[in-house]
Amino acid sequence: MTFNTALAAASAIIALAFGLSTLDRWLRRRRPHELAWSIAMGLFVIAALSLWWAEGHGWSTVSFRLFFTFGAIINVPWLALGTVFLLAGPRAGRAATRGLLVFSGFAAGVVLTSPIHGSIDPHTLPTGSEHFDALPRILAAVGSAVPALVIFVGAAWSAWRVLRGANPALTTAAGRQVRSARLLALGNILIAVGAAILSASGAFSGRLGADRAFATTLLVGISVLFAGFLVASNATHGSSAVRSAAPSR
Repeated sequence: MTFNTALAAASAIIALAFGLSTLDRWLRRRRPHELAWSIAMGLFVIAALSLWWAEGHGWSTVSFRLFFTFGAIINVPWLALGTVFLLAGPRAGRAATRGLLVFSGFAAGVVLTSPIHGSIDPHTLPTGSEHFDALPRILAAVGSAVPALVIFVGAAWSAWRVLRGANPALTTAAGRQVRSARLLALGNILIAVGAAILSASGAFSGRLGADRAFATTLLVGISVLFAGFLVASNATHGSSAVRSAAPSR
């Protein structure tokens, strides 16, 4: 087992634990943002397992297509969907869900059927710029950058709002009853940092190598996101569907 394989396996385990936690909360409370996060973590597990398999057995067209689809395009948008539900409320969340279902199906179909140019080096992480035409690469850029920005800005904005004693959402329908403003702000900050880390693999590829950079940022990003979720979850009450944002005393 290589170090990259171990990193990918650890990422899959943490994403699975994260997803099971959010799924358990959704089954008990039926809050849509928790279902969106559960789906996102399921997609992260597939991406991490694809990376794990490729690092241990060599890259192939199958592992590359799976990793590119679930690791570079589809997973972060579903994580961002949870932010939309939390900040903008159920109506905006349902509209975003319909659009995301179309985007996910279209993106998966494009990547899984697009021709791969050149041969896949089994020992090096393939890149979309080397093996795909423009459309899959555009979908990857849109599917990673825009949702990561939504998560980062939304979490940072919520942290700022809750520290001021205001509703950490755009509408009262998306309000939350805050048990600890400081914990909720810290959780949102960790979520923002985790989203930034997941988008930073390219910044480290020159120093660590593409494979190591992706494996490292996936593990660290998922871990920080999970920590942020746990902290934020302990900062709010979970019994009511529509809640105020008055800070606890």
